[in-house]
Amino acid sequence: MLPVSGTAPPPTGQHSLTDQANFDLNDSDMQPARVQVLLPLPLKGVLDYRLPANEPVPPPGTLVQVPLSGRSAVGVVWDESADRGGKQLPLEKLKPIEKILPLPLFADDLRKFIDWVATYTLSSPGAVLRMALSSPAALAEVPMRTHYIKCDVPEGLRLTAARQSVLDAVDDTPATGAQLAERAGVSAAVVSGLAKAGALQAIEISVDQPFGLPDATIEGPLLSEEQETASQAIRDCVWEGGFKPFLLDGITGSGKTEVYFEGLIEALKEDDTQVLVLVPEIALTSQWLTRFETRFGTRPVVWHSDIGIAARRRAWRSVASGQARVVVGARSALFLPFKKLAFITVDEEHDPSFKQEEGVLYHARDMAIVRAKLAACPIVLASATPSLETLVNADSGKYEKLVLRERFGAAVLPAMKAIDLRVSAPGAGQWLAPKLVSAMQETITNGEQVMLFLNRRGYAPLTLCRTCGHRIECPSCSTWLVEHRFRKELQCHQCGFVRPSPDACPECQTEDSLVACGPGVERLFEEVSNQFEGARIAVMTSDTMTNPRLTAEMVGQIADGELDIVIGTQIVTKGYHFPNLTLVGVIDADLGLRGGDLRAGERTYQQLVQVAGRAGRADKPGTVYLQTYEPEHPVVRALLSGDGETFMQAEQEARQRYSMPPYGQLTSIILSGVDIAAVVDQGRLLATSAPNIEGVAFMGPAPAPLSRVRGMHRMRLLVHGQKRGGLQPIVREWVTRTRQIKGVKIKIDIDPYSFL
Repeated sequence: MLPVSGTAPPPTGQHSLTDQANFDLNDSDMQPARVQVLLPLPLKGVLDYRLPANEPVPPPGTLVQVPLSGRSAVGVVWDESADRGGKQLPLEKLKPIEKILPLPLFADDLRKFIDWVATYTLSSPGAVLRMALSSPAALAEVPMRTHYIKCDVPEGLRLTAARQSVLDAVDDTPATGAQLAERAGVSAAVVSGLAKAGALQAIEISVDQPFGLPDATIEGPLLSEEQETASQAIRDCVWEGGFKPFLLDGITGSGKTEVYFEGLIEALKEDDTQVLVLVPEIALTSQWLTRFETRFGTRPVVWHSDIGIAARRRAWRSVASGQARVVVGARSALFLPFKKLAFITVDEEHDPSFKQEEGVLYHARDMAIVRAKLAACPIVLASATPSLETLVNADSGKYEKLVLRERFGAAVLPAMKAIDLRVSAPGAGQWLAPKLVSAMQETITNGEQVMLFLNRRGYAPLTLCRTCGHRIECPSCSTWLVEHRFRKELQCHQCGFVRPSPDACPECQTEDSLVACGPGVERLFEEVSNQFEGARIAVMTSDTMTNPRLTAEMVGQIADGELDIVIGTQIVTKGYHFPNLTLVGVIDADLGLRGGDLRAGERTYQQLVQVAGRAGRADKPGTVYLQTYEPEHPVVRALLSGDGETFMQAEQEARQRYSMPPYGQLTSIILSGVDIAAVVDQGRLLATSAPNIEGVAFMGPAPAPLSRVRGMHRMRLLVHGQKRGGLQPIVREWVTRTRQIKGVKIKIDIDPYSFL
């Protein structure tokens, strides 16, 4: 484990150094210094700048403003590199640092983390740093706002009724002019007039107010014996300090959140410590945020890509200063500049959303382990369906495994039943089997709720012409356009291309010949609406839940019993607690099992366990129906029997037999370009230059399953190492020495999760 060094206090002022840039380097009293600065750009490494004489050398982690190609850029003073390579420019030819920014230092563990991620993912350190400097507004001065407080009224000042109303409304608590005017029922001009007359004292206060501090003394629910045992192990480790990973393996509804809350409370007992909770999709955590606020008296600091510029600035600066004690965020929160990170939790650690598929390609769960190790703090990976990678690490003793096998309170696991669609098929043009329809009718009659799960957005995945057979596809991608009947549009779910739904076939121009093929949630909504007249029905997908507010409103409606039937995609599987939801119907349990994905079985099992876990979470028992054409499939059998351990053991043995992850390692090389011939040629160059190394196989090139995305043709190569680790230097050397064809982009994905 790498030690974490202390950090120097942040610079107290913002120094302009440009006026000292021109000086005589021959003057023996003037000794300028060379400083290495890492910029948030995909460069090979650090750049050298000079610091004017008599300026103390800023410590590593200092944020500075430097000139770059005719503009100014913000970078970080980086640690000295032992092997820079190449020749260094003489000092007199280096550009000077312009400013030292009055911001806290990037801590030692964060700088090491950035270097580690860059090395592991074969990315440039600057590209990784960019994620840590993802809020440009946070690097500038925070806007100030004028407030007013009481002061002695000057003698002889004429006090009108309006002025007296303002003076009566003001107190020792600072208030803006608009606030005072509203309190006093006067215009803002009256307030400003009093200030000019000296009857009010004006003070400037930052528009970014501090976040509320969590109250760890608020009593939580009484824990069960299982929960208390698990939480005690976590609390003890947090109290002792040091790196230690835990797997919190608890069935749906077992109260995992309350368990890791106990570790969070222990971490907050120190005045300057900070906590990070990673969640797969922050927009879907409305219930979690409410639970946190109830437990700690305030909301945590929230971090994700959809918050506004001002909110990002406030959050980033609060984290950097240490004022933000608890942060809940999506995977990018890993790169926030924590001052003293003391505890990390990765909730729903199995979720594939933790894999970053654009820019720097990394898995947030795995990188969170590294961040915890460098910060020397405990980390909890929580899930009802742990990933095989995490299970193997727990079984080998690398992680301590904590198990919760009882639902919290009076709740019990739902009964799992299969509907064999080969025997009990839906009617023509329908997707609900008679047995499921009957169960839905009974549930609604009893005043309880139903959830239908189909992981397919839109109305139908394919639109086909019955006259000529034309299939409407995306002009930029090798995918069919998905019909969204609610919006009367056809949409590509790869690039976002949208066109109005046509009245006639685009190919043969025949009217009324287009037919929807296959079900989507909108088509399911249509069927349910026809069969259950008067029922309150809603669709919950990423198309309808476009922001956190809408998601929170929908979750509240379901929890309050305002809906009878909820139809949703994977968005409904994210740990929600709906007390009156007792029936879950999985419309196509076989959907995720098709295709050649390495993790297809594991993912389908995890997803269906999660959606099944929404049923019967309170005192009413739940039932789950799985509609399937393959009730004998190992995934379906595991779900029906509740024996997930046997299924995962079989998955583990198969992976081990073929040296697949987590026993071996995969690296994917994705080639893309506008010119398909150039992409093919680049693939051939890589294939012919692949090294011959025992235990490492180089496969491809082959057209990617999605052979064209956003107008770019795509090919893939795959590198398979029979042992875990060690592929990075091989891949780096191989790709670097292979001639790169202009116009072809080469993307390297260490530990790929998507094979499209």
